[in-house]
Amino acid sequence: MLEVLQETVIDSIKILPFLFITYLIMEYIEHKTSEKSKEVIKKSGKFGPIIGSVLGIFPQCGFSVSATNLYAARVITLGTLIAVYLSTSDEMLPIFISEAVSTITILKILGIKLLIGIIAGFIIDFVLKIKNKNKQEEEKIVDLCEKEHCHCEHGIIKSSFIHTLHIFIFILIITLIINIVIYFIGEEQIAQFLQYNPILGPIIAGIVGLIPNCAASVILTQLYVQNVITVATMISGLLVGTGVGIAILFKVNKGIKNNIKIVSLLYIIGVLSGEIIQLTGLNF
Repeated sequence: MLEVLQETVIDSIKILPFLFITYLIMEYIEHKTSEKSKEVIKKSGKFGPIIGSVLGIFPQCGFSVSATNLYAARVITLGTLIAVYLSTSDEMLPIFISEAVSTITILKILGIKLLIGIIAGFIIDFVLKIKNKNKQEEEKIVDLCEKEHCHCEHGIIKSSFIHTLHIFIFILIITLIINIVIYFIGEEQIAQFLQYNPILGPIIAGIVGLIPNCAASVILTQLYVQNVITVATMISGLLVGTGVGIAILFKVNKGIKNNIKIVSLLYIIGVLSGEIIQLTGLNF
């Protein structure tokens, strides 16, 4: 057990400088482009799912929150919102970079999420357009107050440090829990369970993805990096994961039943996509 603890601490410390550098770059990019991104998505119109998905794959703190507020005000369509939700990956990219995951692998995963987001978004908007052809939706105006808590007002260095510290501690805890579970159960047993029950993988990952914070992406990405779950299982959870987007949806968008339908739709798309990827045997 002591070896497990030592290995966890050493492995976590190794990725610390890479996390900080990654978040520093991300904070700089977001500081320069976040307002432009919001303006672009506001003016996206019928091309919303494409633009939403493309903007979603770039790691911008709280972008799913911005999209949720825009949808609550009916500035963007449901298809665009779902496209953003499906393409965002929260903490996946920083962890991949810090763990030196192949660039090709990262691009493939981002590409899959981008494609699924675009297709799902267009289908949703098309179906709703036919369904609501004779209905005129009442325009809503809500306070687009965003609660991203990124400390950006204190400068990108402090913001990057705080974000790095939070995620480092979280990774340390999650990695320790994963390593303890693997230690007692055995990596081979876990791998065999997922191998012989491939259908359950995406279903369980989708449930994990519903956790309304960075926990979902950290857990799923770490499990994938440690070869405990397949890429299909990880993608299922990451497609469903929206950071705090879902939590904000229930706060700013009126109609609990409608919000439950949106979350259910997101979950179904994520799980079905994972199952299809699983059936194709795709893995990298």
